Amino acid sequence: MRAIWSGSISFGLVNIPVKLFSGSESKNLDLDMLRKSDLCSIKYLRVCKNDNKEVPNEEIVKGYQYSDGQYVVLTSQDFESASPEKTHLIEISDFVQESEIDSRYFEKPYYLEPDRSGSKAYVLLREALKRSGKVGIAGYVLRNRGNIGVLKAYEDVLVLNAIRYQDEIRSYGELKIPKSEKLREQEVELALSLIDQLTVKFDPLKYKDTYREDLQRIVEEKAKGVQIQPRAKEPQPSNVIDIMSLLKESLKTKKAA
Repeated sequence: MRAIWSGSISFGLVNIPVKLFSGSESKNLDLDMLRKSDLCSIKYLRVCKNDNKEVPNEEIVKGYQYSDGQYVVLTSQDFESASPEKTHLIEISDFVQESEIDSRYFEKPYYLEPDRSGSKAYVLLREALKRSGKVGIAGYVLRNRGNIGVLKAYEDVLVLNAIRYQDEIRSYGELKIPKSEKLREQEVELALSLIDQLTVKFDPLKYKDTYREDLQRIVEEKAKGVQIQPRAKEPQPSNVIDIMSLLKESLKTKKAA
């Protein structure tokens, strides 16, 4: 793996030199855009809106439009100057129980590897997090953007989970969510029984992207000249008329399986 960032974890007065590595990767099929008539590859160009001329990459700068047609150009030095102390620092500000963090906030995991000079401090923080059962809330700058993350110990490695800010979470207030329904206690008990039957210990290896596998199979078959027949299913209409009978049938089906 290649490090995408280097800096230090700030833990009180302790600084731990670390490198940041992406903890996840996309597994989507790499599809190209083609012209339908002759399957010619489509090339994307950076074109000026005013004269429709292609602009070389070395002539492209980043700017903020502060009024109609008026821009302020920002350089890499400007991004560094915005908060120089945070540019190369993962600064822990608080420690909290991980269970207190709403799942909507979690975004992307990163692995942290210590520099040789920071090995002892790295292990100290890792073991302290394990024993406390808590996680650290830390601020950092990555790709010219201020971020917030959850620093936690996972086995032998420290993991930084990027999380969203509060103002990035949408409210569900505009949705038509039922406030209450008249439920019979027997219905609730049957639903709980079904949940109990389907409860297992979480194993991430159990869950696979079968859609991607099916799409890969289709690609391979079409490459061999096989005619693919559509197998898509239409969405089924809601059949929740007698919820009791549906729950009972679900329990029977699970037992039989």
